[in-house]
Formats: sequence, structure tokens, C-alpha cells
Amino acid sequence: MSAVLFDAAANVMPVVGADARSAGASEASSTGKPAAVAAGSIRFQAVEKIYVSSVGPVKALTDITIDVPAGSIFGIIGRSGAGKSSMLRTINRLERPTSGQVLVDGADISTFNEDQLVALRRRVGMIFQHFNLLSAKTVFANVALPLVVAGVPKQEVKERVAEVLKLVGLGGKENTYPSRLSGGQKQRVGIARALVSRPEILLCDEATSALDPETTLSILSLLKDINRRLGLTIVLITHEMSVIREICDHVLVLEAGRIAETGRVWEVFGNPRHEATRSLLKPLDRGLPEDLAGRLDSQWSGKPATALVEFTYTGVGGLQPDLGRLFAVLGDGTNIIQSNLDRIQGHVSGRLIVATAARSDLHHLIANPDLAHAARIIGYDATDV
Repeated sequence: MSAVLFDAAANVMPVVGADARSAGASEASSTGKPAAVAAGSIRFQAVEKIYVSSVGPVKALTDITIDVPAGSIFGIIGRSGAGKSSMLRTINRLERPTSGQVLVDGADISTFNEDQLVALRRRVGMIFQHFNLLSAKTVFANVALPLVVAGVPKQEVKERVAEVLKLVGLGGKENTYPSRLSGGQKQRVGIARALVSRPEILLCDEATSALDPETTLSILSLLKDINRRLGLTIVLITHEMSVIREICDHVLVLEAGRIAETGRVWEVFGNPRHEATRSLLKPLDRGLPEDLAGRLDSQWSGKPATALVEFTYTGVGGLQPDLGRLFAVLGDGTNIIQSNLDRIQGHVSGRLIVATAARSDLHHLIANPDLAHAARIIGYDATDV
């Protein structure tokens, strides 16, 4: 119970009127928030986090330096134990960095006193993997809790709760108890509770990990819509690249507490540079069918055979598959075997595998830079001629 009440208090914002954002100027003196910095901006500067355990110090984060643009959807991904949760929880100072700075709206939150910390947590909402709802309270009471704790007048609470429940698609569910809701509906309640105080930053701690694939997509769609409508910054952690692809503008890959790779999502997906990134992307990459892979020879015997050619696209420079050009270069009888292409933020990336007649000049033909960013012959099949 105490943990849930703490989270609720962290989502309280005393200003609930339409002019909440305009309160930023007067708030600056009490929170240390510079007026010139965009609301919702986050910066990590040389952040380290070390936990003390019975077996000695455990380093969770090392030299984390990164900017989270205001109004963006920023994804943090990594394997179990990579430091994702530790990094996320430094943003509202549920975790205090051992060294370094976390700046929210330009202010170093490690220097905040108790009053400033309370004000920070009023600007930062949080949703959780397992919803953290109070089972004995209705949907209305769960969502209203942060406002009730803040002492907001009842009429304002009623109006604001109705507003956010409509936003998350739960209008008419005010008197329903959590036990009567699906997993997706429970998470929508959690999102509504996080939004009821009009935060400028929303933290998502594995918010879809407990949901089925269809419900996951609906929650991600809701978060995108909230970002678009309200302009708030969303920072989410996940271990699934499919979540990053679906919703994020930028991604940071953590490996053993260090930044392995970071960039816009299309850049990281199109040209992953670190082994950890490639490993996390592997579940999205369909390999060759086993029956076909088992027939391939690595060398061409010089006899009639079919060559399998892989064309790779990184999204750079607007280059994407041009089937007319590809077939013109490779000739009649060329067929598409497999396509694993994706369009992310307007950039096409992935790979295209085609079958074409083996020939002595094939390596030269596929090296044409107008066809793809990279190309290679996967192997030769003498049985499919």
C-alpha cells in the first residue's frame, strides 16, 4: 500500500486548470527550472549509479550522457540487468545517481530540496508494468487519487477525471472495479492516473510487457496519440525492439549499464553498429526457410544453379528497393524469395532476398550502388534450376 501511495503522490499537481503550463514562470523560482528551457526536456550528464549489496558494490549505470528532446518519445532498451529501470527512475529521483547530473527542464534535480522534489514529481507521471491499481477502489477513485492527495476541490477532481477517462477510452467505466477490467483496460486506468495531474513528462516502466500483442498495439497507439495531442515527453523502457519500432522517435541501447548505441529509430534499425543492438533486433529478422538454407552451397561450381542474393537497405539517402531496376540488372527469371523491409519515420530499411541465375559477373552486377546500400550472395542452389 505504501508504495502505491508514494507513486500517487509523485503524480500530484496542484495546478489543474487549463493554464497549468503558464504556471511555469512562477514555479521557476521554487524548482530551479530555467524559463528558457523547453518543458519536458531531460539531460543525463556523466551519470553513474552504484548499488551496495552484500557481495560488494554493483555498478548499474556508467557514464550515461544523453539528451532527451522535449516532446519526443524516447525509448530505452536493453537486456535484463542492463540498467534500464535504474536510468528511468533517476528522472523523478526515485533513484539518486551516485555521481553525475540528471537535468529536468535544465535544472539539476540532485540539488533539489524536499519541496523542489515534490514539485518535480508533480510534473512527472509514471505508468507501470503491473498497473499498481487499488483493487478496493473504483476506476474513478484510482484515477482521482493523486488529485485527492493534493487537496484539489471535488468538482475539479470530477471534471478532470472524466476528461482523462474519455481521453484513454474508458468513458462510462468510472464505477467499475479493477477486477472487472481486462489487462488493457487496467493499463488505461494507469495511464489516466498518470495524466490526471497534467504532467510534462510521462515515464513508462515496461508498460506493455504484461499484455498480449493486440492489446500492446492498442496501448502503444494510445501513447502516440497522447504524445501528439498533449505534446508531453514520453520516456519508456522495454526489452522488445518491436515496441521501439512502433512508437519511438529516438532509442538508446543499454548494455551492462553503458550506452551501446543511440540515435533516431530508423538509423539504429537500419544500420545497427553494436552487437547488443543486433542481438535485440534478431527476433524481428526472419531467417531463410530451413529447407532452402539447407540446400545452399557457399561456392558456385560453374554449373547451372540459382544464386540467392541479399540486398540490404539502411534508410540513408532515400535509397529503397526499385524492383524495375533490380530486375533489369539481374535479368529475366529473377524472383523475390523473401522481404524483410520496414518503413520507419519515412525511411525504408531491412533486406530483400532474390533468386537469380548464377553467372560469373554476378558479384559485379550486384555491386551497383543504385540497387542497395549493400549486397551479397548468400549461396547457390543447384537443385532449383
